[in-house]
Amino acid sequence: MSPDNNSSSSSLFRRLHTPEASEHPAPAPGRPFRNRNYRFYLTLQFVGSTGITMQRLAQDWLVLQLTGSSAAVGLAVALQFLPMLLIGPLSGLVVDLFPKRRIMLACQAVVALLAAGLAAWVAGGNISVWVVYACCVALGVTAAIEGPARQVFINEVVGDGGLRPAIGLNNAVGQLGALVGPALGGILIATAGSAAAFAANALLCMIVMALIMSIRAHELFRIPLAQRGKGALLAGFGYVRERPPLLLVILLAGLLGAFGMNGPVVLAAFAEDVWQNGAAGFGLFNTLSACGALVGALLASRLRSMGRKGIVAAAAGFGVAQAVAALMPSVESFMVMLLVVGLMTLLFLTSAATEVQLQAGPHIRGRVMALYLPLLMGGHALGGLLAGWLTEQFGVRTGLVVTGALCVLSAVVIGALLWINGRRRPKAVGG
Repeated sequence: MSPDNNSSSSSLFRRLHTPEASEHPAPAPGRPFRNRNYRFYLTLQFVGSTGITMQRLAQDWLVLQLTGSSAAVGLAVALQFLPMLLIGPLSGLVVDLFPKRRIMLACQAVVALLAAGLAAWVAGGNISVWVVYACCVALGVTAAIEGPARQVFINEVVGDGGLRPAIGLNNAVGQLGALVGPALGGILIATAGSAAAFAANALLCMIVMALIMSIRAHELFRIPLAQRGKGALLAGFGYVRERPPLLLVILLAGLLGAFGMNGPVVLAAFAEDVWQNGAAGFGLFNTLSACGALVGALLASRLRSMGRKGIVAAAAGFGVAQAVAALMPSVESFMVMLLVVGLMTLLFLTSAATEVQLQAGPHIRGRVMALYLPLLMGGHALGGLLAGWLTEQFGVRTGLVVTGALCVLSAVVIGALLWINGRRRPKAVGG
């Protein structure tokens, strides 16, 4: 390679590695919604959540229509989320090494291309389930990088002082997008087909990119980037291992992801096999769950702190609500329970995410979140396979009862371990 090329490569790396936040003091945290950058951040969170949930619903429904199999839908869900589990530590290091805003821009560009390509392919009529699976994998790899970046970027927008209410509002707005996305996706699929839903997400990705570029870099809270060096990749593991309460909260999120967060598989099966209300019903069930989740996220943002006991209680409540929903005798009572399931889901997820972020130091937050999110979403992938298999073998109602019971058992075990750890710690200090 020539000296000019070496110089160009070095210059490119410096531009990527240089923090975008300036040395100018950022605005005081106060109430996060008073922060202009945070308002833009919330807007892009809403638009992005709307688009990605719409695309995932369209992908899941397309797979179901192509195969007629709940297990195939479970495989599609797994392929979307398994990449988070496989490349999580590496993505966390990338997030800690490079400016988060630029990572988000690059990832949104990739998602826009995937959505536009899938729209053109479906519109052309050459439909193959393997192409959908390939897009699920590509979307999963992109999400594995963007997810931790977007979660950690909120620290730069509001600072640690405004982090707790900001995470709650962020989750609430994300769930509002998750409410609109399936509803809009269901309408588009029913009236214009899956290609329209994919095309709409491509457009929304471009809007998200414009919103990211509208955030003022000089008003961000300066968070130093991690230093490159030996052991940097595995530093997140050591940090979490030395803090058992943090490890247990992350593990509980992974268990709930594996056993309980299987909505696309379960709701598709209920819509198709139990209540026979098709794509419109599938979209409605997802919307109702998102409505409950919105209430749960808003409730969590209003609570000063749930603490670890509250996190465990929310996990157990989620499992109970899921099992009860499976036993509802009518579609109306089932829909009511979906609201409760959604509420308990976000009450748990918001409180757990806040606990993890506040317990992790700014210098390593990306790598810690890249353990939390892959366990949660990778567990989600495995849960999709488990739910699909249970649905195929024993029916959707039995499958949902089983996974709900496993969530309750997980909460009980983790709660007991947290209690034991709390009992031991004073003795260690005293000794």
